[in-house]
Amino acid sequence: MKTLGRFLLFLNTLVRRGESFRILFNRTIDEAILIGINSVVIVAIVSTFIGAVTCVQISYNLTNALIPRSTIGFMVREMTILELAPTITSIVLAGKVGSNIAGGLGTMRITEQIDALEVMGINSASYLVLPKIIASLLMFPLLVIVAMTLSILGGYVAGSLSGALSAQEYVEGLRSEFIPYNIVFALIKSFVFAFLISSISSYLGYHTKGGALEVGAASTKAVTNSIIAVLIADFVCAYVLL
Repeated sequence: MKTLGRFLLFLNTLVRRGESFRILFNRTIDEAILIGINSVVIVAIVSTFIGAVTCVQISYNLTNALIPRSTIGFMVREMTILELAPTITSIVLAGKVGSNIAGGLGTMRITEQIDALEVMGINSASYLVLPKIIASLLMFPLLVIVAMTLSILGGYVAGSLSGALSAQEYVEGLRSEFIPYNIVFALIKSFVFAFLISSISSYLGYHTKGGALEVGAASTKAVTNSIIAVLIADFVCAYVLL
């Protein structure tokens, strides 16, 4: 509870005595490039192969001749949209983005750069952390959309190349009983995950004490705590929203 209280107070400092809109906007764009654009490749690789593996494994287990092969496309779509794209993408980003945020802020803390900002009268939390959180909230849903698209395409390619089903059957399964709300649900989850990963990593990095070893420990702790928070939030969102 003590840590939770400190975390909530930390979030409160982000919006108290904030920077001007121009500075916040420029900082957010810079962070969006670091968080979003630089993560596209790893998200694309992971999501494509997840879709391909999902398609092949469903095909392997779908042995009942009475079940149409188009069911494979339906199951790939549902698993991708509801769970794999938002959750796996966020876990990957927790390792890449979360460790980067915690390591960067931790290094600034032990080298007294944050203290220098405070001496100059700048709210260091608002200047350094708030743009990271806003950029995460903007970029995570976009990365999840990319992950959804490439995962479904990966399943399409894997199904066609392996002979598990024809392209027509896969597309038929994709179109079967589509529920638009599932897309909304996935994007809501991505917003929640983005906030948790960016805020937890920022909190642990911002409050780093010691030297280089502590920075590494803070990065590791940021990744593990963020992943645990994502998994818990995943269950809560599914329970509340579905």
